[in-house]
Amino acid sequence: MEVRSKEESTSMQLGIEEEVEEKEKDLLSDEEGMKLDKPDDDEDEDEDEDEDDDTSEDERESEAEIQRLEEQLSINAFDYNCHVDLIKLLGQEGKLHRLRKARLKMSELFPLTEDMWLDWLKDEIRLAEDDPDRERVYELFEKAVKDYICPDLWLEYAQYSIGGMGAPGGIEKVRTFFERGLTAAGLHMLKGAALWEAYREFELAIMSTLEPAPGGVSTPQQQDLLNAQLERIHSLFRRQLSVPLLDMEGTYAEYTEWAEEGVPQMVSQNYKKTLKQMEIIKPYEETLLLAEAPKLTEYQSYIDYELKAGDPARIQIIFERALVENCLVPDLWEKFTTYLDRHLKMKELILSSHERAVRNCPWTMALWKNYLLALERHTMDHSNIADTFEKSLNAGFIQATDYVEIWQTYLDYLRRRVDFSKECSKELEELRATFSRSIEYLKDIEDRFSGSGDLSCTLMQIWARIEAFHCKNMQKARELWDSIMTKGNAKYANMWLEYYNLERSYGDSFHCRKALHRAVQCTSDYPEHVCEVLLTFERVEGSLEDWDTAVQKTEGKLSRVTEQRARAAEKEAKQVRHEEGKAEDRRRVKADKNTLKKSQKSKHTAKRKDIYEGSELPPKRHRGDGDPEDVDTETGQFGHEEPRHKHPSKLGPGKWSQHGQPEASQEKWDDGCCVFISNLAFTLQDPEERLRTVFQTCGTVKEVRPIFSGQGTFRGYCYVQFQDTLAVTEALKLDRQELDGRPMFVSPSIDKKKNQDQVKVFKYNTSLEKHKIFISGLSYACTQQQLEELSKPHGTIKAIRLVTNRSGKPKGLAYVEFANEAEASQAVLKMDGMVFQDYTISVAISNPPGRNTEASSGKLPRNMPPQQPFGARGRGRTQLALLPRTLLRQAASGSKAANGTAPDPSAVTQSKPLSNADFAQMLRKK
Repeated sequence: MEVRSKEESTSMQLGIEEEVEEKEKDLLSDEEGMKLDKPDDDEDEDEDEDEDDDTSEDERESEAEIQRLEEQLSINAFDYNCHVDLIKLLGQEGKLHRLRKARLKMSELFPLTEDMWLDWLKDEIRLAEDDPDRERVYELFEKAVKDYICPDLWLEYAQYSIGGMGAPGGIEKVRTFFERGLTAAGLHMLKGAALWEAYREFELAIMSTLEPAPGGVSTPQQQDLLNAQLERIHSLFRRQLSVPLLDMEGTYAEYTEWAEEGVPQMVSQNYKKTLKQMEIIKPYEETLLLAEAPKLTEYQSYIDYELKAGDPARIQIIFERALVENCLVPDLWEKFTTYLDRHLKMKELILSSHERAVRNCPWTMALWKNYLLALERHTMDHSNIADTFEKSLNAGFIQATDYVEIWQTYLDYLRRRVDFSKECSKELEELRATFSRSIEYLKDIEDRFSGSGDLSCTLMQIWARIEAFHCKNMQKARELWDSIMTKGNAKYANMWLEYYNLERSYGDSFHCRKALHRAVQCTSDYPEHVCEVLLTFERVEGSLEDWDTAVQKTEGKLSRVTEQRARAAEKEAKQVRHEEGKAEDRRRVKADKNTLKKSQKSKHTAKRKDIYEGSELPPKRHRGDGDPEDVDTETGQFGHEEPRHKHPSKLGPGKWSQHGQPEASQEKWDDGCCVFISNLAFTLQDPEERLRTVFQTCGTVKEVRPIFSGQGTFRGYCYVQFQDTLAVTEALKLDRQELDGRPMFVSPSIDKKKNQDQVKVFKYNTSLEKHKIFISGLSYACTQQQLEELSKPHGTIKAIRLVTNRSGKPKGLAYVEFANEAEASQAVLKMDGMVFQDYTISVAISNPPGRNTEASSGKLPRNMPPQQPFGARGRGRTQLALLPRTLLRQAASGSKAANGTAPDPSAVTQSKPLSNADFAQMLRKK
């Protein structure tokens, strides 16, 4: 297939636009004539005026929407969905001239779908009247069949060509179209049979015109034509029966009925062999029919089978079928084009496939690289290859290294064009100019991608080697290496050794020695290796004076390196000792704390035992289940213990109500009528009433139990109990619905210990998401609506998520999900580094980091300071004195120091214990 030049496409577009304008003028003149011929009627005129008013208002709204879409495309021409909406709206309004223009613009940027091409072709066929119109329709068909291999398009193409059989050579032209269609899509197992049958019906119709009239006798010339036509039809049957297609049995039965002499034995044998082949392929086809789009995994299995079978035609058709449904998968295009490059020699097929690949996935550097190599491999014009390279630079690659590699591919091509036997040539000057341009271009890329790019100056190294090896221009090579070293590469030993090897191969001993001396002075990563190379060089080529200078320099360098490493090791050892000391301090504090806790507990137990032995006070009361930790005690004025319930947040669901009263057991909240709500805002006002209002539409709400912390603040989750299980199903549909700006997570309430396999853990994606961008550096006051307005011009937005902390405060981060990878790539290019609300934002493709395993397992990092201990039983509990106030008052009054200050409270607990009789006597004194 020939690639149409830009000038031909432009002339074709201008001709189409002029023709549409003329036909619109004709249609307008016909409508005006119809209005003049219409009779007058007052009532009809009034009704028509009302209808005209409504129509004009609708037209104004449509025109406003059309203008909006056109303006959006003028800003971002790569907005695929905007193109589709504009074409659909123009088609509904019947604006033919603008519709054609919109379709042409979109077809230049994107491959059109099969349905879009069929709609366009049907519109053009209706307008085609004379031969020039038909030729333009033929050109449009040629563009359509290049985008994708679609049997329906080829069938429409061939059937349209039948209408032009009246021209000289028309029949042969139709046969040519049918043969091209069979070559491209005749092996399509599901739709290929329609092409074969249409071709056969066409030949049968021609044969009917060659048969003599009833009772007549054919002349020898007519009989020869008739026999040739019969052979064509036999050939079509034989060819179709040798291809595994749907409903092969019906075709064989039709051939048996049509053939007067019966089906030849060879055809029957081939048919049976093909039928067996179809039975092998049939499971793959059935899997495709049952699978849901895009069916990539199923197509991959099908492709692997065909690759093992090794039939190039069938491999090509299954690739084409997979690409129709997975046109935005770069790996599939790369696999297809690589197969074509290695196994086929069909120039037009290979180049058209490469062109379609970069049109569908322009952001993929590997596809552009393979396209450039294919163009060179098939000896295309230099202008064509240069234009393709320029298009690749505007494709919007995701990584800076992609630009380096595409420049390197093009420079390799230019180097292969140069005849270095000539001292000066046009090709050599172009190569040098392109090297200079690439270096300047990559500087801008490094600024755009925050310093990443050709950091090791690969292109400049290649340029220096070309100057040294091919052009014998060591002066230019040395200048290039000086530039390489000034770009931060002087500290790397391998860069100096590369320069040394270049001088060793194409330079002289003086510059070799000079390079090694500079390497010894500047290298910081592997100085020993550089020193060894210098000493070896002087052993082979240097004088005694050179040897002494080299030894002096290397010894001085190594001594400085040894001192630096010793200081670094000492600093590291000091840091390790410091960390070990801190760890030892933490262990000692913990051991002292545990010892103090045990001693206080034993003293407290002994004192309570002495108290209870001399009195009739009741023992500590417990819950009915025998768990003493469910009830805490607080000693009253006379030594009685009063139960004090724990806060409901300290217990599991179902044990306590919001007011601290015991309720039903855990089974109440696991009976299938309860849901668990999480990810709620900590600042949610009146959570019980708010959630009751939200979930009352799902069914009868029996109870809502929000969970609070020990300080009485809401903890962000709760339980909702319904009357029946049907309400639970409706409640689960509210999962991820926003409440006060946060998505609430609704899940069934289950016992995690008993049903670990049913527990759903919400996790954000931590893999590369090419259709989603990550924005940082946002203002804390930025809203979702403002961010949507900022991102909308760059593509269709599917979702926006502002990142907040647990309390709901924004963190200045956000994720924006686009409809496809191309729009996300364009957004990164346009938005990265933009100033938004007085803040410079950073934009990149979403690639969230993995979870910290230490943090998730509850282990603190080494460098995190130890938390402040609050006592053996937690914060606040250690502040309560468990001795009667009478004892405290007496001990305090009897143990004042001489200066009037109170002694240490611990001294009270360390005094001589009182007996039960002493304690009873003190109680009676009051």
